[in-house]
Amino acid sequence: MGQDALRAQHLRFLPETPRSGALHCFVLDCSGSMLAGQRLALAKGLLIALLDRASTARDEAALICFGGTGTALRFGPAVPRWWNERWLAPVGGGGGTPLAAGVREAERLLARCARRRPAQQRWLWILSDGRSTDRPVPPHHVDQIVFVDFEQGALRLGRCATLARAWDARCVTPEELIGG
Repeated sequence: MGQDALRAQHLRFLPETPRSGALHCFVLDCSGSMLAGQRLALAKGLLIALLDRASTARDEAALICFGGTGTALRFGPAVPRWWNERWLAPVGGGGGTPLAAGVREAERLLARCARRRPAQQRWLWILSDGRSTDRPVPPHHVDQIVFVDFEQGALRLGRCATLARAWDARCVTPEELIGG
């Protein structure tokens, strides 16, 4: 080989910089308790606004729904370009609140995304009324965790806030996000 041969000193490591900024993984509680007081409808409306924000920022999003006895990945991860009410209309509610299963599904998705794009910032949003008795462990591969607490009424259990404190996460109400 001639003088132009490629050598180790010619190589440089450039850390990956995220092209689209962040991944927002939304975990939506579709349990029976979310049907009371139109909480699921409110959560869907807020989710549309959050997906619109992600689309405007060209961030990726994913939606995992949990309720009854299981979980389902409904969207993503991808940039939510044409997201609207029609996509969420078929998402129904009912049954138990398998929060731990929803968090495990999010952990698997976040781990795959971390391997694919290690420099990408990953957000986990849990939209729930906190009526689960599950106490899941916080997922790895996430930079920010936000609990959006849909609990209403005079008797509040405060489980979203309790989990948020245990996970060193933020806990906000839907009204706080709408105003911000």
